[in-house]
Amino acid sequence: MPTGPGDILDLIRHGRATTRGDVLEQTGLSRMTVAQRLDSLLAAGMIVEGQTGEATGGRRRRSLVFNSAQSWVLAAAVDTTHTRIAVTDLHGRVLAETELDVPVERGPSEVLDRIATAMDTLLRKHDLTPEDLCGAGLSLPGPVDPESGRPSQPPILPGWDAYPVAEHLQATLPGVPVLTANDADAAALGEYAAGGSDTRSLVLVKVSTGIGTGIVIDGHSYTGADGGAGDIGHVRVSPRSEARCQCGMQGCLAAVASGRAVAAELTALGIPAASAREVRELLRAGNADAARLTQQAGRRIGEVMATVVCLLNPEVVLIGGGLASAPLVAGIRETLYRLALPRATRHLDLRLGTLGEDAAVVGLARLVVDHEFAPAAVNAKLRG
Repeated sequence: MPTGPGDILDLIRHGRATTRGDVLEQTGLSRMTVAQRLDSLLAAGMIVEGQTGEATGGRRRRSLVFNSAQSWVLAAAVDTTHTRIAVTDLHGRVLAETELDVPVERGPSEVLDRIATAMDTLLRKHDLTPEDLCGAGLSLPGPVDPESGRPSQPPILPGWDAYPVAEHLQATLPGVPVLTANDADAAALGEYAAGGSDTRSLVLVKVSTGIGTGIVIDGHSYTGADGGAGDIGHVRVSPRSEARCQCGMQGCLAAVASGRAVAAELTALGIPAASAREVRELLRAGNADAARLTQQAGRRIGEVMATVVCLLNPEVVLIGGGLASAPLVAGIRETLYRLALPRATRHLDLRLGTLGEDAAVVGLARLVVDHEFAPAAVNAKLRG
């Protein structure tokens, strides 16, 4: 049973209690105790009373709402060639953003220095300081150890293994908690926060330079024992293929079906393309070869996703990343439904994600807020 103001805030944040009456009903606490704990949350600015609701028993009930404007989150979604940096409110709504072109192959020190400089510039531009932040989040295109928060043998991030990412950024953000996550995990959490909160299990497949999946179960990211859950891009699907993956192996799914792989096939046909983003531009322009090769890549991804779906039986599978498109979804659908058990797909909702490039930023905001406004954290803060 909830015992502190942080537990009550958790009920309000997740929509399980929207009035004082709801809190009384959900907790079983006395009216005086509920009043005291709500007063402490109101005084701290963590909740606000909303518009007057319908009258019940002669009195109008006022709604209780999590105060999403009490502080801000700074998020950096790192991809292989560029980084998107944004300031969001506590619901993940973007206040300001900027983009930085810097390839991760230059190593963590240079990349993080440039991100830190861009973060500082963005904050100053909008008259914000680190004191206005409740936390910062950064996502990386590779596994992240759930205990240390450091990259864990990332195949496409040379020189990043076990690098102290959070500690590096905290030199620029003194006193600000910095959390890290895998990019697909962050994107999946963002899609969940934006519209999938009624879904018990959601999988997002991110197809860009590499291929990875983020898994959200009962509102929480499942990252595995070492942060490697969902790293399907390195499943070997073509052992005899000469296509070499960035991990050094041959025949990995990412080597034959990623945005990088499709771009290479198009270039070989005389249609220059260097990345998933450039392939997507060709798709938008109606290029038939780009559509054909993207759908073909989708079929290969669907072969692996059939196993994922049979294993997890998710309610929703979303497709995101730079190569996310109708041809890719069509290809995945073609093989996934053919190879997976009908029982595993009869209620499956397979579609494009709704947030696009915002997904990881929204997910990082949710990650930070879940951490900083967890019941135990709030209870400790208010006691202090």
